[in-house]
Amino acid sequence: MERVSMILLSGGIGQRMKLNIPKQFLHIAGKPMIVHVLERVDRIDEIGEIIIPTPADFIETTEEIIRRHRLSKLIKVVLGGRTRQESTYIGLNHCQYDRVLIHEAVRPFVKREEFKALIHNGDRNVIYGLDIPFTVLQGGEFITGILKRDELINIQLPQIFDKQLLLEAHQMAIEENAQFTEDASLLFHYKNIPIRVLKGTEYNIKITKPIDRKLAEIIYKEYILGEE
Repeated sequence: MERVSMILLSGGIGQRMKLNIPKQFLHIAGKPMIVHVLERVDRIDEIGEIIIPTPADFIETTEEIIRRHRLSKLIKVVLGGRTRQESTYIGLNHCQYDRVLIHEAVRPFVKREEFKALIHNGDRNVIYGLDIPFTVLQGGEFITGILKRDELINIQLPQIFDKQLLLEAHQMAIEENAQFTEDASLLFHYKNIPIRVLKGTEYNIKITKPIDRKLAEIIYKEYILGEE
């Protein structure tokens, strides 16, 4: 059985939620969001370790949540970076396995079989994506162009990559002081290698705004509860 490392990004500070605690600690169905993710992946044998890059002020809180919920996996809470990209790079340097699964603590509605589909796919580099169901235009104050939505995808996490290739791509981005919002685009930009896209789900939302939290309770009851 191939084992993989997992980086669980947990760097949000809750600004858009208008709260004084990070989003990953907000409760859905009575549990912090990060716990929903951790409990699900805790039962996936192929995940050999979990690295959680976290802001300095919340390392102790994260470790206490892990202790309280008695998770069995090897979990390392490490000091995260100033940006998502920097936190991923820090996480990569703590991973011991050749492939790394990357996810966000504020995406709590990914099922176990969806994580496993990435791990067991025949390709080394695999992500989830969804078709974009609306018209997309270029522009700011005025429209400057029309994008073809059938050539575009909405990128989701989790994603899985060859650790060494992704690490090299991150190092190249550091040398150029280039910033990316997620790792598939970073890897493709610097390595130009095939990245398999699996069909995602509309339930895999990222909790970033107050309305998302209300939607989250509905999604949990209708999509997750009893089907994990």
